[in-house]
Parts: sequence; structure tokens; C-alpha cells
Amino acid sequence: MEDVIERAVERAIVTMRDNIAEPITIDDMARAAMFSKFHFSRIFRRVTGVSPGRFLSAIRLQEAKHLLVSTTLNVADISLRVGYNSVGTFSSRFTRSVGMSPTAYRRYRGFSTRIPQDETRGASGGRTSTIRGTVAGPDQEDLGFVFVGLFPDPLPEGRPVRCAVLNGAGAFELETVPEGHWYLLVQSVRPDGSLTDAHDLDPDHIFVGSHGPIVVRRDQVVPPIDMHLKPARSIDPPVLLALLDIRRMALDQVGYRVEAA
Repeated sequence: MEDVIERAVERAIVTMRDNIAEPITIDDMARAAMFSKFHFSRIFRRVTGVSPGRFLSAIRLQEAKHLLVSTTLNVADISLRVGYNSVGTFSSRFTRSVGMSPTAYRRYRGFSTRIPQDETRGASGGRTSTIRGTVAGPDQEDLGFVFVGLFPDPLPEGRPVRCAVLNGAGAFELETVPEGHWYLLVQSVRPDGSLTDAHDLDPDHIFVGSHGPIVVRRDQVVPPIDMHLKPARSIDPPVLLALLDIRRMALDQVGYRVEAA
């Protein structure tokens, strides 16, 4: 039964991708999935962790990221190609989700030199906790650099509440996590010196994992979390954050000095 449901969700996602510039309703998605509108929204959230509308928005921004580094189209044209009638709305949503403006994303070829945390959360001096765990990949797979981020919902966008970058599989620790309900989202990408932009990545080299919600309460210890990453699938919500510059990190690891772009 789970396979049937996943295939239904995949059909809806294909419809989203094939009609990315057009207005798409929940009815359109439900018809593609061959479920009633009510049941479709419920199973879609169960499979992907987010609503159909948020997934569609993430796909549109993901395509915009690709167009920014692979074409010379201006930002206004790209916004229309991914279903936005207002370039202002597109630019503000892109910046909020990706962590930099469309023009900056193009300038840096889809890479970011750092991932800032959301320092406003927990800034009032309330109780905090530490989340610890381990990250492992499929057998015999070199994970490369691993981004571990804590977010307020299952979609990896905007500034993480807390984050860390690991050099391969191993233990992680996120300190001063404020009280609340959080989602742990992990992505790994193997460094490749031949990369010219973030969209040269081989999809087979991208591994992801998620866990949550994690409840952080006052005076309670959060049990360790073991994350087992799997190859990214079409039903996994797109990672909207600009990719950390793994090329620069790889060079730093072997002793080279690279000036910030």
C-alpha cells in the first residue's frame, strides 16, 4: 500500500514539475495522483512532510536556482518561468528561502561561503538544550561533507536554528537549542574539484535524511539521534538553502588558503 501511495505522490510531483510556470491547483494535483482532494492533501503531507502547496513553491524556487546559474535570463524572466507574476514577490521569497538574493546566487554560482544561523531564536535567555547524534550513510559510501541543520519545519529553507558541518560520517552536536519543536535535516555532498556551479552535482552523490519533530523542553534531555542517510528521491522536499561551498572546504582541509569570493 505504501508503494501505491508513494507512486501517487510522485505523479503529483511530476505534474508540478511539468507545469511549473502555470497556475496549479490542489484539484490538479489530486487528479494526477488519482485521489480525492481531501485524501490527497493528507497522504502528500504524510509522504513528504509538507503540504502540496509548500512543495510546489519549493520546486519553483529550486528551478529558479537552476536557471540563475545555467542561463543568462534576467530575474524578471526567471520569475515568470517558475510561476511568479511579481518579480518583487519572487525575489523576496527566494531571498528568504535560499539565504541570498537571486542576483547574489547567480554571482556566486549557487554556493555560499557560510550558512548563518537564526540567532533570534533563544536570544531572550530562556532554557536551552543540546542535541547530539551520529550520521551514517549507505554501506561503503563516502559522504563527503555533511550539513546538519535544525529547522522549525520539515522544509530546509531560511536560516537554520542551529547547524554544523561534518567532514564525513560521524558524531554531531548542536548546542544552545531553544525550547520548541524542531526538525533535524541532513544533506551530504561529495566534494568535486571540477564543479563550476552548484548544479553540476551528480544526483547520485547527494544523500539526505530527516528526523522530527524533536521536542525540546525545559530540564529535559533530548535522547541521541542516529541519522541514516539515503540517496535523495523525488519525494524528498528540495533543499532550498544555497549549497555550502564544499570545493573551498575541501581545499581548506588539505591546507590550501582560498580567499572568500
